[in-house]
Amino acid sequence: MRSTLPYPKSISHTPSDSLTGVFVASTILLFWVGSLIFLFSINVAHVPVVFIVLAVLFRIFIQTGLFITAHDAMHGLVFSGNRKINDFIGSVAIALYALLPYKVLLKKHIMHHRAPASADDPDFFADGTSNPVVWYFQFMKGYLDGKSIWFSMIGITVIFHSLRWLVQIPMSNLLLFWVVPSLISSVQLFYFGIYLPHRQPEGGYDNRHRARSSNYPVLWSFISCYHFGYHWEHHEYPNLPWYRLPSGRKD
Repeated sequence: MRSTLPYPKSISHTPSDSLTGVFVASTILLFWVGSLIFLFSINVAHVPVVFIVLAVLFRIFIQTGLFITAHDAMHGLVFSGNRKINDFIGSVAIALYALLPYKVLLKKHIMHHRAPASADDPDFFADGTSNPVVWYFQFMKGYLDGKSIWFSMIGITVIFHSLRWLVQIPMSNLLLFWVVPSLISSVQLFYFGIYLPHRQPEGGYDNRHRARSSNYPVLWSFISCYHFGYHWEHHEYPNLPWYRLPSGRKD
């Protein structure tokens, strides 16, 4: 079954693509769970500050990977040809990310692809040249409205206090390795995946996707946001998984 998202151009998939997609998604999920369990168990007072900094940076990176995995699932790219498997993996990934409703995000992402950087785009702030701080809060407000924000906030609060009091996870570990990475990850995704690609250039938009790509080298593109900075390529070839976006790089 094809993704419900529009495909402006087609790139073929093979059975090995599905195996790769599941492997990549599973690796991100396992790293997220495994690193969280390990880091929750350490005594931060007994480890070097450098280790803590590197651990927090890794947690931010792998947290972002959860959203990217859910995003690829929306496009039917985790397991090509099987919408149920994609939706299941996407739902798990976005629940671990911030208890967000997968179906709501899927609906809004479809709208984003159909009318990018327009009044019909839920990711877009009406004033495309706006300060990124204002745009960020408008963006978050749009995705955490109605029941979504209450479910997410109450759910995370219950989990946080359950881990704190029932499992006896130290407050410092919860904040450093879960709460802080989650917040910074949302800024990372917004800045590299929404603001930089879709803000209105001084001369106006020059392509139908109303998007532009970063000129980062492949390694930095991966580190910065899983190649989400190659954003024109994503809109032009939305059936390319994140790890194949460099192959569609616009010269």
